[in-house]
Amino acid sequence: MTSSGVPIDEALALWFPAPRSETGEDMAELQVHGGRAIVARLLSVLGQLAGFRPAEAGEFTRRAFLNGRLDLTAVEGLADLINAETEAQRRQALRQFKGLLGDRAETWRGRLIDALALVEAGIDFADEDDVPGGLTARALKIIAPLGAEIREGQGGRGERLREGLAVAIAGPPNVGKSTLLNRLARRDAAIVSPHAGTTRDVIEVHLDLAGFPVTLRDTAGVREATDPVEQEGLRRAFRAMRNADLVLWVVDAAASADLWGLEKAGRPGVECWIILNKADLLAPGEANGLGSRLARRLPGQRLLTISAKNGAGIDDLMQELARFGERFFTAEPALVTRERHRVALREATRALEAAMQLGPRGAEELVAEQIRLAARALERLTGRVGVEDILDVIFRDFCIGK
Repeated sequence: MTSSGVPIDEALALWFPAPRSETGEDMAELQVHGGRAIVARLLSVLGQLAGFRPAEAGEFTRRAFLNGRLDLTAVEGLADLINAETEAQRRQALRQFKGLLGDRAETWRGRLIDALALVEAGIDFADEDDVPGGLTARALKIIAPLGAEIREGQGGRGERLREGLAVAIAGPPNVGKSTLLNRLARRDAAIVSPHAGTTRDVIEVHLDLAGFPVTLRDTAGVREATDPVEQEGLRRAFRAMRNADLVLWVVDAAASADLWGLEKAGRPGVECWIILNKADLLAPGEANGLGSRLARRLPGQRLLTISAKNGAGIDDLMQELARFGERFFTAEPALVTRERHRVALREATRALEAAMQLGPRGAEELVAEQIRLAARALERLTGRVGVEDILDVIFRDFCIGK
C-alpha cells in the first residue's frame, strides 16, 4: 500500500534468506497482478523508500556471480539461454547454464592442484628423509591424460550454433536466387526482378530450420563485371561464400547451366550443392537429362531440382538442409560455446604440454610454474581470477531484472 495506507493490489510476498537465494543475498519477491497501472504505482512507491532503486541490466545475475552462486560460464550460458531463438540453441545454452563446462573445468583444476601439490612437496621437502622420491614423475602422470582431455574439449561447433549455420545462395545473374531466398524465408525479403544484377549487396535472412539456427545470404550474380559497383557486389558475394558452411549454387535449368565462378565458391572442405532452378519451365524429363549431364561433369556433386517460383522441390531442399544441420552440429554437447572458452583451454593445454616436455628430470620449479599457469587459465575460464575487464561486456547485454 502507499504511505497513506491506500491499497495498491492484493499480492504475495516471498522471502528468500541468504545464502540460498538466487543471488546469495537476502531477497524479497512481490508477486502482483501484471497490470501496467499496478506495476507503475508499486515501482513509484518503492522508489520513494530509502535505499531502493531500479536494478541495472544483468544486476541480479552479476550479484549471483560475485557471491559465488554462478561461475562465469554459467552466466554466459544464461545470457545465451535468454537470447536463444531455436530449440538447439536453447538446449546448448541450458547445458552451459547448468554447468557443462564450468563443472568440467573445476574437475580439471582440482586434478591440477593435486599434481601441483606433489611437485611443490618435492621442492619444499627435498632434504626430508620421510618424503618419497619421484613426486614430479607422479605429477606428470596426472597431467598427461588431462592435457588430452582439455584438448578434446575444444572440439565441436558450439560457437557456430550460437551464431547459426551460414548458407550462401550464389550463382550467375537472373537464375532465381532472390526468389529462392524469399521462398525459403516465406516472405519477400529480397527484391525480385527480371533484370539481371538487381541484387548488389548481400541480403541476410535468419531461419529456424528443424530447431537449428540458419542464416541465409543472397548474393549478387556471379559474372564477368567491369562496373565498379557490380565488382564490389561480386567481392562481397565471394566473401559470403568463403565464410559459408554450405553454398547453394543456383543455375537456370531452362538454359545452359552456367558454372563460371563455381570453383571460387566457398573454401576447401565446404560443401557446395548445385540447385537446378526453374524446373517449371522444362518439359517432363528435361530436368533429369540436365541433371545427368551435370552429374557427369561434376561427379559426386549434390544436385537438387526445384522451382522457386511455384515451390516444387522446396520441401525436399528444406529436408536436405535440416539433415545437413544435424550432421554439422554433432549430437555430442559442445563444451566450448565462445571464443573466450577456447582461448582459455588452449592456454591450459600449452602450459601442460610445456610441463610434459620438461619431463621428470627437468627443473621442478619450471614444471610447477607450467602447472600453475594451466590452473590459472581454467580459473579465468570460470571467473575465479582476472575477469574484471570482461564483466561489463558480458553483463551489458542482459535485460533489466535478470
